Amino acid sequence: RRSADSVPYRAVPILHAVRNYISSRLTATTTAAMAKTAVAYKEKMLELPLVSFICSCLYPEARNKIMGEFEDMKVTPINKRSSGQAFEVILKTPSPTYEGGYSITSPPKKRDVSLEDIQKKLEAAEDRRRSQEAQVLKALAEKREHERDVLLKAMEENSNFSKMAEEKLNIKMEHISKNREALLTAMLERLQEK
Repeated sequence: RRSADSVPYRAVPILHAVRNYISSRLTATTTAAMAKTAVAYKEKMLELPLVSFICSCLYPEARNKIMGEFEDMKVTPINKRSSGQAFEVILKTPSPTYEGGYSITSPPKKRDVSLEDIQKKLEAAEDRRRSQEAQVLKALAEKREHERDVLLKAMEENSNFSKMAEEKLNIKMEHISKNREALLTAMLERLQEK
C-alpha cells in the first residue's frame, strides 16, 4: 500500500531529472551569495551572547536588583536557544525562623445575628427605600412644574404676539382709512374747481 504522501514509482526519475536541471541552472554567483548570507547569519548568531554579556557587564546593578526581588524562589535555566530561553521556577519554603509578612488568614468568623440586628437592618432598608421614593417624586414634581411654567410662558407669549399683531393691524387700517378719506376729499375738491 502507498500512503497519500508518497510519490509513484514512475515519477521518481522525473523528480531526479528536475532536481538535476535546477541545480545545473544555479550559477556560481547565486551559490556564493547564499553561502555569504549563511556565514553572515552564523556570525550574527555568535555575536548575540557577546552583546548580552557586554550589557550585563555595563549594567550589573539592574540584574542584581531583579534577582534581589525573587529571594523566595529559585530560577534555573533549562535550555538556551536563539529563539529564547526556558526557565524553571521553584518556590522555596520559608525557614522556621522566618518572620515575614506571610500569614494565612482564616475566613472571618460568623457573628450570631440577633433579631434586633435584623430588625434594625430592615428598618434602615425601609428608610432608604422611602428616601429614594421621595427623591423620585420630588424630581417628577419639579419636572412637571417646569413643564407647566414653560407652557404658561408659551401661552403668554402667544397671546402677547396676537395682541400686538391686532394693534398693528388696527393702526394700519386707521392709517389706510385716513389716507383714503384724504384722497377722496382731494378728488372732490379738484372736481369742484373745474
